[in-house]
Amino acid sequence: MAQINGCIELSVADGIAVILADNPPVNALGHAVRQGLVEAVQQAIADASVQAIVLGCKGRTFFAGADITEFGKPLQQPGLQEVITEFEASPKPVVAAIFGTALGGGLEIALGCHFRVASADARMGLPEVKLGLLPGAGGTQRLPRLIGPEKAVGVIVAGAPMPAKMALADGIIDEIVAEPVAGAVAFAKRVLAEALPLVKVRDREEKIRATRADPAAFEAAAKAATKKLAGVDAPAACVQAVRNAFTLPFDEGLRAERDLFMKLVVGDQSRAQRHIFFAEREAAKVPDMPPGVKAAAIRKAVVIGGGTMGGGIAMCFANAGVPVSIVETTEEFLQKGLARIKQTYAVSVERGALKQDAMDKRLALIAGTTDWNVVADTDIVIEAVFEEIGLKKEIFGKLDRLAKPGTLLASNTSTLDVDAIAQSTSRPGDVVGMHFFSPANVMKLLEIVRSKHSSFESIATAVAAGKLLGKIPVVVGNCDGFVGNRMLARRTTECERLLQEGAKPQDVDAVVQKFGFPMGPYAMGDLAGLDVGWRIRKGRGVTAPVSDALCEMGRFGQKTGRGYYIYENGSRVPVPDPDVEALAAKKAEELGVKRRNISEQEIFERMFYPMINEAARILEEGIAVRASDVDVVWAYGYGWPVWQGGPCFYGDLVGAKKICAALEHYAALTGDAGLKPAKLLQELADNGGSFGNFSLTPKAAA
Repeated sequence: MAQINGCIELSVADGIAVILADNPPVNALGHAVRQGLVEAVQQAIADASVQAIVLGCKGRTFFAGADITEFGKPLQQPGLQEVITEFEASPKPVVAAIFGTALGGGLEIALGCHFRVASADARMGLPEVKLGLLPGAGGTQRLPRLIGPEKAVGVIVAGAPMPAKMALADGIIDEIVAEPVAGAVAFAKRVLAEALPLVKVRDREEKIRATRADPAAFEAAAKAATKKLAGVDAPAACVQAVRNAFTLPFDEGLRAERDLFMKLVVGDQSRAQRHIFFAEREAAKVPDMPPGVKAAAIRKAVVIGGGTMGGGIAMCFANAGVPVSIVETTEEFLQKGLARIKQTYAVSVERGALKQDAMDKRLALIAGTTDWNVVADTDIVIEAVFEEIGLKKEIFGKLDRLAKPGTLLASNTSTLDVDAIAQSTSRPGDVVGMHFFSPANVMKLLEIVRSKHSSFESIATAVAAGKLLGKIPVVVGNCDGFVGNRMLARRTTECERLLQEGAKPQDVDAVVQKFGFPMGPYAMGDLAGLDVGWRIRKGRGVTAPVSDALCEMGRFGQKTGRGYYIYENGSRVPVPDPDVEALAAKKAEELGVKRRNISEQEIFERMFYPMINEAARILEEGIAVRASDVDVVWAYGYGWPVWQGGPCFYGDLVGAKKICAALEHYAALTGDAGLKPAKLLQELADNGGSFGNFSLTPKAAA
């Protein structure tokens, strides 16, 4: 065996050269790996005893992609395309031995080999679009030659990995093997014995010619793939690159692919998506966490409350293979909750997203009871009842008496004071907030709220629990609304004002959707139920004249067929309602508010700038320790488009000076001093600073 460098080794046995990469944790195709691969394949080709070459990896996976820390930096040669060319040009058969995940550059290098085998559990794909990019080492040119441009455009724009069985059916791989390297060696020997032709993927033209002769099917597939992605750069570039596969010669298509890649990589959208990628990985880290703190194991769980949120949280545990008990006050409520869970799973089975046996296994892990003593033998209890502080304090007092020492006691509160909830127990260090987002079994975000008493062990256990449940945990401080809902409250205030001042719900929603949100605030309110916010406002003695009036009329949104919009015959499609405009005009007259035409620019600034301003206050106070944490909360909990990078990232793009000037204008216009620039935002404006460079000690540890 020859050690080419610290990442690559080469061995030869029975005429087969085996090149193995070892670059933990995921064998990213960094510079040292690329350089070693070129040297290894050149040595194998020059060795007269070598008849065929196998490319594989050590560790837990085949090449899982490029090293994205190199993006935006000067490329160190050889580039990935040069590596692929070396393998593709080999006069000796090259077989890729795929296992784990072959993603992005990992699949691209496999496509440059003559043959590909994979383990049955391998997954492969080209997910670059999720980073605002396209495959930049031939993926958009080679994949269409294997599976056809029509299918390739869908795969590349979606960016989702496919299982080995599907890859075999589509012709991406040649065989499924029990063990990747040994299987690849056996396959290589068969290639030699049967003298199979070495047809490069780049030279496979049959499916390219068919599409070239009749491109209509491709254009239809491209339109379907990008239907909901208007204004997003990467999907459009992916479509053009795949189109080039059948409209340009291979080498020209390859050069055009690279040009498109380079344009994307320096663009704001890709920078935003890469920002979110790294921010997600930072969010669960607690800067002041002492070394050696260990999370407690989660073997059993209890959820208090079997409503929509409680049931969804219980499903999260079952989906992760953790037995969970739901505690309800009455048998009737309990059975309704369990039936709702069963129906939710059944819908997934009906849609083909879940197999029946998987549903049965998950349901078997969910128990229901009205006996609170079940909390005595569990590792975590999550309370998920109505947002009423008195009720939550009562429940936590009961949990304090019944739960064993060390049990993590968590509240699913979305706004309430976790310190106050913790004080209703004799062990406030065991109490945290775990704010799930609805529907809890779907949404990825989990705000973990540390009170001033939460122990580091409790925080570590909550973070570990979030990861176990497949969530993206973000540790935040305790305040009214925490991070997400506190910022949302600012937008909600402006929504009410804009209605009074002359804006129509559909106009505001259109501006927000144009920015990239899946829904505007009024349509979202109708979906969630206007009565939810109404109940909270009444509990706090806060009014929103137009919204309150709608609720007093029984217009709670989609569930009643009327809200800000009309929903005819059970439809979910919002239809503008002139009665809402008339109601807003009436309330404006009662309040002495002068109505006027409001521009799209003003709507945009009032929807987003107050939220960015509130993010600055949240950072000042240490409620969030990183601006990127705020961005993760909004990207994964509230639908902020990832290609816009989150409120703080976007605020840096706009510039603090411009935002401050606009906020001063709207503060004067509305008479709301709360719209004046936050101290931090003003400092950024004055000093030319950015949210991206901001850091602060966590509030709970200050």
